Amino acid sequence: MTKPNFAVVLSGCGVYDGAEIHEAVLTLLAIDRAGGAYACFAPDRAQMHVVNHLTGEATAESRNVLVESARIARGKISPLSAFKAADFDGLIFPGGFGAAKNLSSFAVDGPGCSVDADVAAAINAMHQAGKPIGALCIAPAVLAKVLGGKVSLTIGSDQGTAAAIEAMGATHCPTTHAEVVVDQTHKVVTSPCYMLDASIGQIADGAAATVAAILKLLGR
Repeated sequence: MTKPNFAVVLSGCGVYDGAEIHEAVLTLLAIDRAGGAYACFAPDRAQMHVVNHLTGEATAESRNVLVESARIARGKISPLSAFKAADFDGLIFPGGFGAAKNLSSFAVDGPGCSVDADVAAAINAMHQAGKPIGALCIAPAVLAKVLGGKVSLTIGSDQGTAAAIEAMGATHCPTTHAEVVVDQTHKVVTSPCYMLDASIGQIADGAAATVAAILKLLGR
């Protein structure tokens, strides 16, 4: 049996303006330890802004989402425009504010947000192919916007974010550490991770549970 092959979509490098690094790396680790293979992708576009992660303040810098994501992927990454659903068994989005700033405009526009065209295309292609999609932390908000009333998911227990997700037509299910919500019908797996006050060990548990649930949907 061939290894299950995952596409992991990153949104930069760093929790405040890109992909949450712990969630991203621990997702890759979970895939590897479960016997899977992965390839990383990111949109080739400018970040919404750049945040000094020491002070939490926005800077005047300009950075590219793909270039910054390459830091996490050790340079082995492709533009999301090159993604082909036929090449992969599953698709996973780690969280971090980049999901809400660079993959979408959820951080600014809430339920009225837009989603990057390549991100939406990847989600729709996998969904139409009946292949599972996973998302951690705030990234389920992107799935809610693209899939709307077709999907049940979780971002944990934050009432404001949950209300915004439901305003986009999705169904929100409250969860705690390492729990996952599996929408069996639409093959969507989500876990709250750093949407809760969590330790790195709890993030590892959430990433592993997400990957395990996707593999179960794949019959692996």
